Amino acid sequence: MANIKLIGAGWKNISLVDVVDSVTFTLWLCGCNLKCPFCHNWRLAVNDPERCRPLDVDRLLDELEASRSLVDYLHVTGGEPLVQWAELEGLLRIARENYSVKTSLNTNLTLYKPLSRLLDRNVVDHIASDFKVPPEVMFGQKPESVGVLWGLYERSLSLVADHNIPLELRIPVSKFSKPELVVGYLDKVKSPLSRISRLVIVVQPLLGEPVTTPRDPGWCKLFCNPGNDLLDAIAESVSKLGFKTRVKKWLSS
Repeated sequence: MANIKLIGAGWKNISLVDVVDSVTFTLWLCGCNLKCPFCHNWRLAVNDPERCRPLDVDRLLDELEASRSLVDYLHVTGGEPLVQWAELEGLLRIARENYSVKTSLNTNLTLYKPLSRLLDRNVVDHIASDFKVPPEVMFGQKPESVGVLWGLYERSLSLVADHNIPLELRIPVSKFSKPELVVGYLDKVKSPLSRISRLVIVVQPLLGEPVTTPRDPGWCKLFCNPGNDLLDAIAESVSKLGFKTRVKKWLSS
């Protein structure tokens, strides 16, 4: 019996959409330190009791064992999984050591110390993270906090590079996103990104209603659901920097 206590919203045994070119067993955990206005999992982020509950980790592991021959990763997302990093470490360790399942962590990369602990303890095989720029708009936090959070984000990218963990960096595109804005922020983190040997950048739209239910519907009505022409323009600019780039198009222009 696994003595691991996690608060989450459940899992999906087989997913084809959570990690590029991979099949995952995906787990959703609750809690988050950001308040992104476009977040469609905000009820998990705020620990909504209608969605979030103590997980039956033994049952989860039984289902992971049954699925392990079919999946590439146990992929943990949220919310922000690193809010529960200590208990999460135990789950990731069991997945790797007991079931020979690689692990993937979807994180906002602003919780540097928890990330450092998990990477130092060698329980994470892959990382996915959103590249939310400009952070003063996208993080949904007070201006005095944003600079600190962005600094932690940059330090976390360097940490990922130091450990040479494969990284899927997702650029959420809004209607106000511009190629020059994205390229400008990528230049700020060019050094760590250039040291990650298995890096893919995914350009994808911020989706609002009716596809998702965002935290701030008014904000999303103004800025979500960009056209494919903008996605293509940003992807082209990112590719010119020398990065392997993919585009996810969910909407028609």
